[in-house]
Amino acid sequence: MQNKNRVTGNITKDKLIELVKSNEIDTIIMGFCDMQGRLMGKRITGDFILENDISDGTHFCNYLLGTNFEMDTNENFEFMNWNKGYGDYLAVPDLDTLKVVPWLEKTAMVFCDVYSVDGSEPICIAPRNILKHQIQKAEAHGLSPHMASELEFYLFNNSFEEISKQGYNNLEAAGHLNEDYNLLQGSKNEPIYQEIRHQMHLMGITVESSKGEAYKGQHEINLKYSDALNAADQHIMFKHGMKEICIQNDKSVTFMAKPYEAWTGSSGHIHLSMMEKGTKTNAFYAGDDADEPKSETMQHFLAGILKYTKDFSLMFAPYVNSYKRFAPNSWAPVSIAWSRDNRSAGYRVVGDGNSLRFESRISGADMNPYLAYSALIGAGLYGIDNKIPLSEELVGNAYEQDSITRIPSSLHEAILQWKNSEVVTEVLGEDVANHYLEAAQSEQNDFDSYVTTWERSRYFEQS
Repeated sequence: MQNKNRVTGNITKDKLIELVKSNEIDTIIMGFCDMQGRLMGKRITGDFILENDISDGTHFCNYLLGTNFEMDTNENFEFMNWNKGYGDYLAVPDLDTLKVVPWLEKTAMVFCDVYSVDGSEPICIAPRNILKHQIQKAEAHGLSPHMASELEFYLFNNSFEEISKQGYNNLEAAGHLNEDYNLLQGSKNEPIYQEIRHQMHLMGITVESSKGEAYKGQHEINLKYSDALNAADQHIMFKHGMKEICIQNDKSVTFMAKPYEAWTGSSGHIHLSMMEKGTKTNAFYAGDDADEPKSETMQHFLAGILKYTKDFSLMFAPYVNSYKRFAPNSWAPVSIAWSRDNRSAGYRVVGDGNSLRFESRISGADMNPYLAYSALIGAGLYGIDNKIPLSEELVGNAYEQDSITRIPSSLHEAILQWKNSEVVTEVLGEDVANHYLEAAQSEQNDFDSYVTTWERSRYFEQS
């Protein structure tokens, strides 16, 4: 039974110390986000916190921002390699993110920013720092980006360990019928989803809604919009927390873009609006008296994104599997076009008045939100700076219009787009551009060297 007197949600540093002294908190997680969108870090004891200032941060090996999913190192990263000795970075807590974790016993968590070992310089390649830099650029324009994520995923009635032991073969999602908006089908897993929504609420993360998605065992959860940094933090915390809650209930969940070729892909839609800095006024809305509701700011911003979506694809679709999701008539877009409330387009303009915004349907649920958000903001600001004109609205079925620019069809193609783009380097900086190019090339090389079951079944006897 939930302790009604238990402290939940956001707390201050002073409150943390008080909770440690009263033995209500004995573990503090200090976490930062790696390139893949995973939380890395340490669990600090309460006793250590009482003897040391948490604001000083904690050190970690810098290789954590230069690995693949298997935690393999890559000597081609400029920022970390054996020649430089794989030294330390400093994880400095952002105390605005300090929260009690309701699903873990006596535990608090704080998100950290990554600095040089002496704390003097933010490390530019760290995902959260990349987003903070783009937000600062927006604020220099007098704008404040507000964003929200919609995440689709598959739930399984098996633990991660069980699925791993069976080689990720013959997976059965937690459902046997398409449950898109179907309340009866959604009820079958409602106990776990209700628990997740409740725990997120206690954590201070607002889930607006959850619903069945377009395949067996597939579901979607929509997070409430917020300023861009907080929205990305909530996205990371939700995914991490949902996995932990599933582990506690002998279940598992995947946010990979396309688990099987016959399954519907899992999207990670992003809603974005721009507020005038320091106000609640939507800079995307031209005003009640305007003939065209989209302001010039919105038109140039969206135009920049449309023009450079291919260039920034590595931040929307970072892995080999990400591109398996893009397929005609699949509810995932293949066309880089905008339209008013048209789900066949890559970008959908929605809302009215002060809620006018656009939805990016490009990213999959496998995205790192700090990176995907950064690409949208950076490309959009580039559109404003260069007054790029907005193309005509797409009318009709985008899947059937061959003249429209298409999303890269593979990670190979996306790598070439990124590598040859001057805009990516200008927007993100040369160090960031080179680091994430190397990460993508390493991911592609790993896949290219692997012989798949599909290849053996196709070529073993008949080649």
